[in-house]
Amino acid sequence: MPNPAADLHLRLDLLNGRASAVTATITGTPTHTVRALLALHGFEPLDDTTMVMARIDREEPHYADQTAHALRAEGVTVDITPRLREEINTEWTWANYPMPWCSRDEIREVSNDAQKIYDDIRSGRLVIHAHAHDGWTIVAVGTYRDGPSVHLHGENHLRVESLQFDAPAAAIAEFERLYGDAVRPGPAPATDTELEAEQARSPSAPESKAAVQPPTSTADSAEIHADGTDHETLLNDFLESHGTWEKWRTWFDDTTHAVHESLVLRVEFIHEADPGDTQWKIAAYESPVGERRWHAAATTTVPVEVMRVLLDSLDSTDAAEIAAGSKVAEATIWQATRPLFDAGWEHDVDGRFIRWQAPGDRPGGVQFDAFAANIQQSDLPVWTFWGVGNSDGPGWALHFSTHAAATVLQDVAFSLADRYAEPPVSTAWQGRLRSASPAPPPPAPGAARAR
Repeated sequence: MPNPAADLHLRLDLLNGRASAVTATITGTPTHTVRALLALHGFEPLDDTTMVMARIDREEPHYADQTAHALRAEGVTVDITPRLREEINTEWTWANYPMPWCSRDEIREVSNDAQKIYDDIRSGRLVIHAHAHDGWTIVAVGTYRDGPSVHLHGENHLRVESLQFDAPAAAIAEFERLYGDAVRPGPAPATDTELEAEQARSPSAPESKAAVQPPTSTADSAEIHADGTDHETLLNDFLESHGTWEKWRTWFDDTTHAVHESLVLRVEFIHEADPGDTQWKIAAYESPVGERRWHAAATTTVPVEVMRVLLDSLDSTDAAEIAAGSKVAEATIWQATRPLFDAGWEHDVDGRFIRWQAPGDRPGGVQFDAFAANIQQSDLPVWTFWGVGNSDGPGWALHFSTHAAATVLQDVAFSLADRYAEPPVSTAWQGRLRSASPAPPPPAPGAARAR
């Protein structure tokens, strides 16, 4: 095959609107050779100078990297954009993958086989006669135009050939025997993943910036994001500066996981959360395979610096101690909220709640729910840190469950005391506070007993 002209240039980038799809923009002449090479690696034409790879297994960055190596060997100049390079270098996995014994390379092999089946169906090489739902997933029967008849099991990246037959009649008869009244003619409706891939391959695919930029905050963004940074940047900064945490992407492109090396602390970040919805989820476990001990959730509008304090607090030298959390007791409540007392915050008891209010009617507060703290396996938040607006309709909120580590709560309380104090609270005492002898606890509802 002749080498492309010396001025031929290829730029690989992520497709806006679908985080994993990859575009190849061709400049220079001629382009026919490089287009043929790209087609061999799964790219399809989007317009005269752009091709796109959109797979159902979300592995486009991996295969784009392989494409770059292959084309460079043919003399093509290939540039990879920083955001695509980040995806190539990011480890990720599927949540609740049904074959946990598979290594990462084996998972990739399984999903690539599913991709080949999908491509054969799209191209018409594999004709689907009928489909059914077996109670768990979609199954189907089809025949290759130049090969055997097969039974298929699963959808998207999990679709596999389960049985082979020499003739279509035998395959269809056995399929009807197995699935009876559930059998429906023709292929199953396209999955959401297949529809997304098809849309990415369409020349009219929207170049939405929503996939690569964080959602905007709500009305009080000046107070919430006063430092001009955002939560996406915070996540990246945290992973870069804390070597004990590793970044993982799930099969769903809208989430990223940060996992501590101990495997007992995990942070989930939802990239495209709607303004005001939960964007951060934190979970602490008894052991890498144990039950969840406590959890926390933060909305998109939580101030970046408050989230930074929370994340830094999780990166303790003893992750197991943080993950184990703290029992609900008066001493624990006092330890968690001492920064508020030192900053002059008022507190009151209202039935099941203890509430702390920022001084000077500043829009910030903390609430402890003694009722929720004593309900087994309750989803009600026990601790709520809030700001902007009022406690009934806060502009942002950070929730913690029962057994949240008192040291983590204390660090977050300090960040609020510093944020709403007048004058600002000095940070000099924070590191010494944990070793100080606790003072008598504040009044608490009778329900707030140690569990």
